[in-house]
Formats: sequence, C-alpha cells, structure tokens
Amino acid sequence: MHTVRRLPALLAALLAVGLIAACGSDPEPAETDAQATPERVVSLSPSATETLWAIGAGSQVIAVDGQSNYPADVPTQQDLSGFTPNVEAIIAYQPDLVIIDDAPDDLAAGLQAAGIPLLSQPAPTTLDDAYAQIEQIGAATGRIGDAAELVSRMRTQIAEVVDDTPPAELSYYHELDPSLFSAGSASFVGQLYGLFGLTNIADGADAYPQLSEEFVVTADPDLIFLADVQCCGVTAATVADRAGWAEVAAVRDGRIYELDADVASRWGPRIVDTVERIGEVITEVHAVSAPN
Repeated sequence: MHTVRRLPALLAALLAVGLIAACGSDPEPAETDAQATPERVVSLSPSATETLWAIGAGSQVIAVDGQSNYPADVPTQQDLSGFTPNVEAIIAYQPDLVIIDDAPDDLAAGLQAAGIPLLSQPAPTTLDDAYAQIEQIGAATGRIGDAAELVSRMRTQIAEVVDDTPPAELSYYHELDPSLFSAGSASFVGQLYGLFGLTNIADGADAYPQLSEEFVVTADPDLIFLADVQCCGVTAATVADRAGWAEVAAVRDGRIYELDADVASRWGPRIVDTVERIGEVITEVHAVSAPN
C-alpha cells in the first residue's frame, strides 16, 4: 500500500503560485470597478500572467511576481511574491488591480484599505474552472472578447488533440518531486490525463498522495511523466537507476517522459501544450506497439 501524507511546506507554497498543479475551489468573483479599465495591473500568479499576455492585456501590466517567467518579456520583480505577498511592496507599484491565486486575509484587508481592487483565483480543479478564470481576467481588464476567443480556441484545440489521439489502455505515474508525491485523477493535471482515458496509479483518497517506492514498482505503470526535472534534477536516467525500478514497464520499455514543470503545472493558455504532449506520447507508444 502507498503512504498518503500532506504535502510538505515547500510543495504547499509552490502550489499557491502555480508551479505545481493543485486542487482548488470555484473561481471567486473579482472585486473590481466594472466602469474602469485597469492600466497598472500587478500579477502575483504565473498562470494569470500568462493569461494576461495571451488576451492582449500585457501592456496594462506594470509588474509580476518573481515566479512569473513567461512570456519572456514580462516585467518580473523579485520583491513580489504570490506565496508570501507583501502589502507594502505591492502598494509601492500603485496598482489599480492585483491578481493572485489565493489571497491571504491580511493581503485582502491591506489592499482594501488602500482602495486597490483584488482578483483572487484559487487553483482550479477542472478545465471549466480554468476557462472561467481566464474569462474573469478578461472581464477585469476590459478584454472580455479576447478572453472568450482564447477559451474557444483552447476548447477546440484540446478537443482536436483528444479526437486525433488513438485509444490506449495504459497506466501512468506523474511525479511531482523525488519524494514521490504524485497527482491523482482528482487533481487538475490528473484530469488532463483523464481526457485520454489513461489509468492513474496514484488514485486514492488524496489528490496529491505521496507514494512509496514499493507501491510504484508493484503498480508497474506503462508510462512515467516527470514534472521534477527543473526543480530537482530528476531525469529518465536517474529514475531508471532507482533500486528496484528496472523492471517497471515504463523503465524497461524506455517510456519515461520529462516535462517542463511550468507548462505542466499552470492553468493558463499553455494547458493546450500539456494536452498536446500527452497526446504525442500516447500516439508514439501506440505506433510502436501496433501490430505490423
């Protein structure tokens, strides 16, 4: 049996800024002035930052948090943080809208006292939640039409990828960090894999369980996806060298896939890239295993 524990403090903090996909609640309504179009937006969410640029609102953004790194020209500020937000540092940029994943009570109170609108968007649990958050950002920045177009395009692209991917009865293991925290089907990233009907070996009582070495080896996944390459130096080679993993199907057959953690964990427009990557892997495996 696998061990289920709460995420350690570092992973919990990373979840708050979108570096690792997490479960969340329905999007909260924006506390913004519907009559004003903000021109000094501060984003404390990498996912929101990507969305702002994708809907054409980048010119309205004056600063983003230190974890926001895409697109390449975003105005990243190391004194801004989504998981340890500093009210004074934020106010110093004189924003007319602040966007964050989960707003701590002290941040919400501090910005309210300063008269600064806040849009708090907890990490989504479904694709529909993610689409709703994109549309919220569009409404908050006067880009309603652009956001609607982006969501429509994403829906179409994802549907096309899923339709074009051959069916495959495969199991998978998605690794979040070397201590074997994984993402179950109830997690946001787990639902992306679920679009293709893949079987998740990490399913259980928790959306982000910590598995044991013995459990993974016994579960014998057909595919392994690594979302801990950049953070922790994990590679297909280091996984293959783990004691007892040599006979795991994914290791034996060379089906270990290294993911860009930023792309795989954020819920902005690059969700499509993650879906495309999963589809590519399934198509590749299907082509190799199909009878001649």
